[in-house]
Amino acid sequence: MGPVTGPVDPVEGAGPVEEPVPAPAPRRAWAIDTTPLRNPDYRRLFWGVAATMLGQQMTLVAVPYQVFALTGSSLLVGVTSMVALVPLIVFGLLGGAIADSMDRRRLMLVTGVGSAVTSALLAVQALLPGGGNLWLLWVLTACVSGFSAVNQPTRSAVIPAIVGAEGVPAANALAMTVRQVGVIVGPLLAGVLIAVGDLFITYAVDALGFVVAVLLLRGLPPLPPGRVAGTLRLGAAVRGVGEGFAFLRTQPVLLMTFVVDVIAMCFAWPQAVFPELSEGRYADSPNSLGWLFAGVSIGALLMGLTSGWVSRVDRQGAVVLGAIVVWGVAIIGFGLAPSLWLAVLCLAVAGAGDMVSAVLRSSMLQLAAPEEMRGRMQGVFLVVVAGGPRLGDLRAGAIASAAGVSAAMVSGGVVVVVAMVVIALVVPSFWAFRASRSTYATVPAGEPRPSSPAPESGEGRPGPTAP
Repeated sequence: MGPVTGPVDPVEGAGPVEEPVPAPAPRRAWAIDTTPLRNPDYRRLFWGVAATMLGQQMTLVAVPYQVFALTGSSLLVGVTSMVALVPLIVFGLLGGAIADSMDRRRLMLVTGVGSAVTSALLAVQALLPGGGNLWLLWVLTACVSGFSAVNQPTRSAVIPAIVGAEGVPAANALAMTVRQVGVIVGPLLAGVLIAVGDLFITYAVDALGFVVAVLLLRGLPPLPPGRVAGTLRLGAAVRGVGEGFAFLRTQPVLLMTFVVDVIAMCFAWPQAVFPELSEGRYADSPNSLGWLFAGVSIGALLMGLTSGWVSRVDRQGAVVLGAIVVWGVAIIGFGLAPSLWLAVLCLAVAGAGDMVSAVLRSSMLQLAAPEEMRGRMQGVFLVVVAGGPRLGDLRAGAIASAAGVSAAMVSGGVVVVVAMVVIALVVPSFWAFRASRSTYATVPAGEPRPSSPAPESGEGRPGPTAP
């Protein structure tokens, strides 16, 4: 018999046992927490993300496919990711500083409009003779990356202000889950459209999604940073980036949230080899390209829908390391999979591990940084989360071209598993990190937070998030 959480009527057989507490309790133990959706401002943010995800994921399939169709080279598919990486790093870091110096609602609107225009131009270039132009495709890919690099950290930085500290893990799980729906449906739909030769519609859906998101975001209230918003100046933004890194150096645990993800993505991100596998090993399977691109997100979505337990994890550091080990082992299996269904299964397991890691790392970062520093921390987070896979694309593409897909994936997965074991031994403060001991996480929503936490000395002590 499960524990009773409400008052108990001592009279046996008393009718008011209609308080079916035991029934909802088990469901809440695993089902995704939808409490943040009761907040109308978060609903606008949530549906804005939902509106953009389908088209964005279709574009992420269309661009590498178009590059491979134009060049026939997996290496150039990896180079395309590097083309997107440079503006992502520059504008991701500057964008975080900008988000800490101006109204964040206005910044989300400006970058949303820019993303819509750029996606529309991608659709136009797909109509060019010869199936497009590689250099123009690279330029537009860089522009898409730049706008996203400013928009995404801004969106993440406003979540604590909208839902309060206690709602951050659940809000992150909801946003990441709806992303996974787009990441599953988007590649499958893109695969169908690509098969009939319609890249134009693939890119046009992306542009339409950004238009819808902009209309939703217009209904948000002003969202200033945790200090008085001033006039935007490049010099101030650059100095803000330096301040962000100076803060991060005093927070070893937060720094490790970036390090572990860089390792996982750089050594085991599989996307660059998908076009080669779809035309080689899995050529006989229908829509193999779409299934490969959707595989990671199938697992992430299933994990997201059952993520109620994730928002209650206390030993967050240990669970993050374990989740990344699952990712590495699953990528090893993917590299050796002889059939498409087994490859997709391995990718799904990898996606489930990545979902747990992403929710917990994002929550650790949002709650351990003061309000006026959150934009910059989310800028660094974006550079790591989006930049790591691009470096991983280059590594995987290069090794796959030289030694084969299996060698690229298996070697990377082994490195990831070994590295997580080493980090657990060398940085025990990360392994021992507990959410219940995070200073910023315990401050109720609406109350003032310390503007600059005093760093503490000692090996592995992360200042306000000391384990």
